Amino acid sequence: MRFGDDLLDEILRRTDLVQLVGRRVRLQRRGRVFWGLCPFHKEKSPSFKVDNERRNYHCFGCGAGGSAFQWLIETEGLPFPEAVERLAGEAGVALPAPSEADRASASRRKSLYEIITLAAGFYREQLDGSAGAVARRYLESRGLNVEVADRFGLGYAPGGRNSPLLAWMRSKNIELATLIEAGLVRPSEEDRPPRDFFFDRLMFPIADIRGRIVAFGGRGLTPDAKPKYINTGETPVFSKGHLLYNMHLAREAVHKGAPLIVGEGYMDVIALAEAGFPGAVAPLGTALTEDQLALLWRSSPEPVLCFDGDEAGLRAAKRASHLALPHLTPGQSLRFVFLPGGEDPDSLIRSQGAEPMRNLLARAEPLADVLCAGETEGREFTTPERRAGLEAELDRLVQTIRDPKIADYYRRDFNERVFNAFKRRKFRPNRGKRQGDGPADQPAGTVSADVRRSLLASSGPSAMPNINERLLVAFLIREPDFLEQNVETLARRELNDPQLDRVKSELLNLAARHARLDTATIENHLVCQGLGTVAESLKGDLVVIASLKEHADATGREALWERLRAQLEGADPTGLGQLQERHRRAFAEYLERGTDEDWNTVQRLNNEIRAHLERTGNGI
Repeated sequence: MRFGDDLLDEILRRTDLVQLVGRRVRLQRRGRVFWGLCPFHKEKSPSFKVDNERRNYHCFGCGAGGSAFQWLIETEGLPFPEAVERLAGEAGVALPAPSEADRASASRRKSLYEIITLAAGFYREQLDGSAGAVARRYLESRGLNVEVADRFGLGYAPGGRNSPLLAWMRSKNIELATLIEAGLVRPSEEDRPPRDFFFDRLMFPIADIRGRIVAFGGRGLTPDAKPKYINTGETPVFSKGHLLYNMHLAREAVHKGAPLIVGEGYMDVIALAEAGFPGAVAPLGTALTEDQLALLWRSSPEPVLCFDGDEAGLRAAKRASHLALPHLTPGQSLRFVFLPGGEDPDSLIRSQGAEPMRNLLARAEPLADVLCAGETEGREFTTPERRAGLEAELDRLVQTIRDPKIADYYRRDFNERVFNAFKRRKFRPNRGKRQGDGPADQPAGTVSADVRRSLLASSGPSAMPNINERLLVAFLIREPDFLEQNVETLARRELNDPQLDRVKSELLNLAARHARLDTATIENHLVCQGLGTVAESLKGDLVVIASLKEHADATGREALWERLRAQLEGADPTGLGQLQERHRRAFAEYLERGTDEDWNTVQRLNNEIRAHLERTGNGI
């Protein structure tokens, strides 16, 4: 429904903004305006002003401000039309009658909300019943009791070929088309009748910002469940790139002073909340999107992103930091926590309690540190050319910041860091060296500088060919249906090749925003993101072309995907991964000690990998 300017002005004129804001903020009158502590960032002295005469609020600390409509959007997450309806009702302003199309759309959405809520009740009953015994045992193994399951509305989708949810819904005279539209039932396919979307899975209800259940996430309970996690597909009331798990509860906790913490999955959120961090949320099986960032910033000026401390976690943090740069505003940024190797918030809290997590949060790293680390860790800057290259790369990052004042501060900060680092002839130590693991710089050893440069140029891990990764990305561009069906698997794994990993990230972002994708849409998007050359190189790769042609039919595509997915998840049927891991360790030892023996080991493993690739057809 569209609202005229006169109508909106009338609603604002009749709304007591001081009373509205005063429901959340303690205000004190000073002359004609009211002042209080800003609810959007932490402060000790009031810089938040509410002016009834001008009908707006403004914070001089973080820049937040707007009308009564904006207040409801920012503090309660209401869409603009609902904010208008709420204030109009409170102010006694009659709204124009909705059109027939508006009424039909509202009725349809209401029906979907009701049916999805019914499904949540069904799954909850199944968890408590005999069929849910396996799910209850899983929860007990993760340290979660019945009370926690109730608090988060957890449930169980039973297995079986008779589609128990579909049968139960039909007994209530709910139409099949509506169940399919709600994402609860898969439509019929060839010789297969309609069937439940989820089966034999622990169920996590996903709510929108108003607390309405709009979708589900399901965790497989058998070792062969593929994928391990799966979410409801895109529906009229659910888009996974626009929501965050537990945001409806976390938002209230954050307004009361809790930190806003972004984990990776459902279990991380539940573990954090139960350990005393109720402001915990998580993306829904995809890399963080711009819409999710905006949702985070509506509740907290500096949400904390938690990542594993391994290479994959560092790359994910780099991607998130770059995503945030164009959207920075005064007082609005990100902080980062990197967990010890092999840990996530859930495992850390279960093994050591809440205190280590609390300590990590207290030492959360600012965005500027993570940006610099992303461009410097693991790299050497021993020549003027490399230093100039670093400065150019940091300047390129600054240019993506739209706010000129923030961009200027970042430029000064980066310049100072580079100057101080090169003055001491070294940059900050690697993240892995921060906790007293020893000095970051090691002597070069007995191998000459020329040999070291040769090795760095031609024998490092990044120089090893990985046709599997090229084939994986080319396959997803050509077969976008597999992308949409396997976003959770793809989001959890990083590719070794930085350019291919960038393409994969853009594919995931596209999958989060679009219900249906085709190859032309994907290729156009990659061109717009500056990745067109990479996409073209994949189309011209003879090995990739030959393999895609070999697996062109439906059966072949499934077989090829299973093989690629197995490698992505860590399976190594040909033994190539073990060789590459041995090479990686040997190369790391060479860089640390620099002896002739280490050099010979790296060369021997190089030859073994090349021989393996020739023998197995590049590992395919």
